Amino acid sequence: MSHVELDSPIQHRDPIVDLDWIPRFRATMANSVFPRLPGFRDFPPEDFALRTHICEAWRRVARRYGFLEYDGPPLEPIELYVQKSGDEIVNQLYSFIDKGDRQVSLRPEMTPSLARILGARSRGMSKPIRWFSLPQLFRYERQQRGRLKEHFQWNVDLIGEAGVAADAEILAVAIDGLRELGLTSDDFVARVSDRRLVQILLEVVGVPEDAIAATLAIADKLGRKQESVVRDMLVADLEFSDDLAKQVLAIFLAPSLEDLDAQVLSDSRVSEGIASFHEFVARLGEMGLGEYVEVDLKIVRGLAYYTGVVFELFDRQGELRAICGGGRYDRLLELVGGEPLPATGFGMGDVVLGELLADRGLIPTFQRELDYFVVVVSAQERPEALRIAQALRESGKSVAYSFRNQSLLKQMKAAGREGATVALIIGPAELERGCFIARDMTSGEEREVVLSDLI
Repeated sequence: MSHVELDSPIQHRDPIVDLDWIPRFRATMANSVFPRLPGFRDFPPEDFALRTHICEAWRRVARRYGFLEYDGPPLEPIELYVQKSGDEIVNQLYSFIDKGDRQVSLRPEMTPSLARILGARSRGMSKPIRWFSLPQLFRYERQQRGRLKEHFQWNVDLIGEAGVAADAEILAVAIDGLRELGLTSDDFVARVSDRRLVQILLEVVGVPEDAIAATLAIADKLGRKQESVVRDMLVADLEFSDDLAKQVLAIFLAPSLEDLDAQVLSDSRVSEGIASFHEFVARLGEMGLGEYVEVDLKIVRGLAYYTGVVFELFDRQGELRAICGGGRYDRLLELVGGEPLPATGFGMGDVVLGELLADRGLIPTFQRELDYFVVVVSAQERPEALRIAQALRESGKSVAYSFRNQSLLKQMKAAGREGATVALIIGPAELERGCFIARDMTSGEEREVVLSDLI
């Protein structure tokens, strides 16, 4: 395609193309200020440094557990998300019809992309599959503290292992991801539950099978709504009797599994489910992470595709949204055309985590860093300064210098602003002897060196 400069006169006008907008566009642009879209962020170096700090901590932990990094396209067919989460998710998507007449969306989450990728290749892979990703995700939601319209998320998934050992492993990764950033059990807690066990408990007290999903969806509001409101919803929306609504609430509000009604505990399916869940919790204790874990049957996770152990991580003060959420999703890969593989995983966003780190004083101080700043006494030394700078860069060092002829004082001030560790000063005498002065910018100590001393 040929390029037309807007400032050049247009000699020929295509009658089909209306170019009258160009003068109006120029006039508008001349005085325009472009605000950032609400719910999105800029990342100047100091903010990018925090993002890097968080993401690198996540990477270190994932690799310590043997997980491999992957990624996928930021744009996916909208059907991929509808298949997983239902039609209601469409209102939360940045979706549109592309030039190929395809309905597409910016990715709101990563798990469907993971399922699609593995659906095409998992049959030939050794199991279990340990993958993680750090995607930027987009959701058209109301902006509030801890929630924006975009965020970066740590997705960690373990595929091909059905036992509670995998559930414990994946939660251990999430806990260690926060510990790596300096957070302790005083700062956050992992609240754990088991959708499969909760479903059995609901069936035992008499909740019809076709009302289980709706019951879980209403119970998911506990903690955000008063108990009386949730009870009224069970009665009004699901036509539960007052007695059944009370029994359902008693399950979700039980302080521990042992506090459940004795008649409920006597059911063999409940006993088996509790034994399996206790094994999951015990494994985390054996890993030294028991102080981070609390059983909370209110944690059911709103998404219907969860099939077993589920968890959410919260700040201990209860001031923020969930930092992380995840659990077992054994049927998701099958839903998008893959083989039926058991899977468990989580997603942890950077926005809420950044709020928590700030509240706890764990945001690292941003500092500019540079290995060397090359200073010349006069323009005569500049060719040698450029040679030295390039040689140091080729050896892996970071080097800067002034682009203009400046006084020695101004160059030294520039070295300080750039965060240089050492200033390399070259004057006429040093040039003649083939050396230069290395000044430590912290102590002020100086020594005479040659290039080979530094490489």
